[in-house]
Amino acid sequence: MEEQKVLNLLGMATRAGKLTTGEDLSLKEIRNQTAKVVIVATDASENTKKKISDKCIYYQIPFIIHFTRSELSQAIGKERTICTVTNNGFGKKFRELLSI
Repeated sequence: MEEQKVLNLLGMATRAGKLTTGEDLSLKEIRNQTAKVVIVATDASENTKKKISDKCIYYQIPFIIHFTRSELSQAIGKERTICTVTNNGFGKKFRELLSI
């Protein structure tokens, strides 16, 4: 996996307005099935990881638990543990880079 490319792409998706961050908003995108890929920080709470992974599995949305909170936060410019890609083009590129 090319981690730096993924982090750079997260920044681009943020600037393009195609990224939703935070647990509540991400869960809403998952339930509405507008989420294309969900990235959860490795140091998120176990409860958060389980909640997001269960929802993603139920709605068949690809997700990955990777990167630390500080890596994600630095890439998007906000302190977050969950990032949800809502655009097909970005989603395809993330799935390709993350091999999911």
